[in-house]
Amino acid sequence: MNPVIDFSAAGIAAIAQADVVRALSEDLGAGDLTASLVDTTRRARARVLARESAVLCGTPWVQAAVYALDPQARIVWHVAEGQRCSTDQVVLEIEASAPALLSAERTALNFLQLLSAVATKTALYVTAVQGTRAHIVDTRKTLPGLRLAQKYAVRTGGGVNHRIGLFDAVLIKENHIAAAGGIVPVLARAARVAAQASFVEIEVETLAQLHEALDAGAKMVLLDNMDLPTLNEAVRINNATGQPRAVLEISGNVNLDTVRALAQTGVDRISIGALTKDVKAVDFSMRFEGL
Repeated sequence: MNPVIDFSAAGIAAIAQADVVRALSEDLGAGDLTASLVDTTRRARARVLARESAVLCGTPWVQAAVYALDPQARIVWHVAEGQRCSTDQVVLEIEASAPALLSAERTALNFLQLLSAVATKTALYVTAVQGTRAHIVDTRKTLPGLRLAQKYAVRTGGGVNHRIGLFDAVLIKENHIAAAGGIVPVLARAARVAAQASFVEIEVETLAQLHEALDAGAKMVLLDNMDLPTLNEAVRINNATGQPRAVLEISGNVNLDTVRALAQTGVDRISIGALTKDVKAVDFSMRFEGL
């Protein structure tokens, strides 16, 4: 039975908890040797500052990291999840056991800087295509073990999730087509698993393949690495009967300089691996004060 991914508040909290357990185990091992130099009864107050403007994302992971080591910690957020913070703004304050906070610091900041980076980049693309019908969509090009966290961050930035993994949807790419003997036979075989999939999509690289896929009943088509004139013609072909025959998605050669023009062709979705693959961490820092 394939897992059902729960992106409700409770589901996100569970995902964050599982991620943090792994991360703390990786970081702490048998114990934090440096934090052991601090009296266990000592309390501390800390502020986390954003060193650059960003869409804040990762609050459930920060909280899970801190509460795992000090369940009595107090956390006050000054910027809400999904809101933009400005340079040098205090985004949260924490009061907790000093050794616990020292041990949780890096794990908490690692999640905050990564997920905020994904949300911020996604928001840039979403803003760039405003006013068109195109949605910005992620891919499976994620950090191993952090896919659900990164896909949550894409949602926080205003994007849309593609399939979660190989288990929840069908995406027939060029190698599948070659291995199965062509577009028509592979789409026929896809009908056998369609009931288990949230969608069935097929990738095409030419207009001839698009015609073949549409004639074979494809309801979702990925237009791979096509230039603007070809994309415009693909949209015309898809709409030739007066209404769209399939959902059209673009992939390949998408960046902030090209995404607006791509969206203006009239496609429905633009998938971008760089949302989760090529991210530069947002700079956050934690500053301690003794109590």
